[in-house]
Amino acid sequence: MVAKLQCLVLDCADVAELSRFYQSFLGGVVNQPDPRWSLGEHWATLHTDGGFVLAFQRVEDHQPPQWPDPNRPQQFHLDLGVEDLDQAQEDVIKRGATLLDDGDGTRSWRIFADPAGHPFCLVRD
Repeated sequence: MVAKLQCLVLDCADVAELSRFYQSFLGGVVNQPDPRWSLGEHWATLHTDGGFVLAFQRVEDHQPPQWPDPNRPQQFHLDLGVEDLDQAQEDVIKRGATLLDDGDGTRSWRIFADPAGHPFCLVRD
């Protein structure tokens, strides 16, 4: 095992609105303090009662998906927790991932694309 799933991240125009929407039927706590994420106007989280975390990322000029139009596809990315970013980066690249953004080595996370082009982040636990 290289990583563990930390959360599912949904792009949206309004992180507060979408986090409250999901909280209304999943329960849980919006923006519970958690050292893994910085909260603010561009980022919110929902820690569900079952332990799963949904995160919401504000995207400028967000264009919502229009099912099933492939020109406006579903939008999300995975955050995967790892102990060693350098080792995990090597492992996922060997498996076919492409490095998109290494953060100049200054951040606790890096962005990759899977072989189909879907983005995902490796985040230091």
